[in-house]
Amino acid sequence: MTTAGLLTVTKQGRHRYHRLASVAVAQMMEGIMQVASVATPTNRTLVTGPKDQALRAARTCYDHLAGRLGVALADGLVASGHVELTDDAGLVTESGAAFLDQMGIEISPKSQTKRRPRILCRPCLDWSERRPHLAGVVGAALCAHGLDKGWIRRVRDTRAVTVTPAGRRIYHDAFGIHPETLSGLSQPN
Repeated sequence: MTTAGLLTVTKQGRHRYHRLASVAVAQMMEGIMQVASVATPTNRTLVTGPKDQALRAARTCYDHLAGRLGVALADGLVASGHVELTDDAGLVTESGAAFLDQMGIEISPKSQTKRRPRILCRPCLDWSERRPHLAGVVGAALCAHGLDKGWIRRVRDTRAVTVTPAGRRIYHDAFGIHPETLSGLSQPN
């Protein structure tokens, strides 16, 4: 299918992610789906990624945020012009560096403690949302800062995190995440 130009492949570490190659292929698939919708529906529902709703909502992916929260943070930073993302790279703009500094989020090279230099910003394909969240120094700093400030809390014995009331306010006001998105990311107290 890649040779025929229907799919493209993106490599990310040891994983390979396939996606439709063009808008024309997507339109073709939609046409096929319309024809298939006339057929008798099955009772099975396809769910990609984690089945646990808490993991789908907000979790850590190594040391950065993933799930709907991670994707919403990436979307907010891109929409505000603070981050630019391509399929395999990320760039923190001047306004983004100033914004993160104003928020108290340290992304300078001196904040790196490993021997090997770490990539500053890159997309990481989210396996539940199938869209990118942020990895690299920026992604790790957003997660660590959120935990330090009490915007998010870890859920015991899991990688899931919940958004606190303070986190809902800051993620909405500063990062532009829609309140409806945030309401599904916290557990009642």
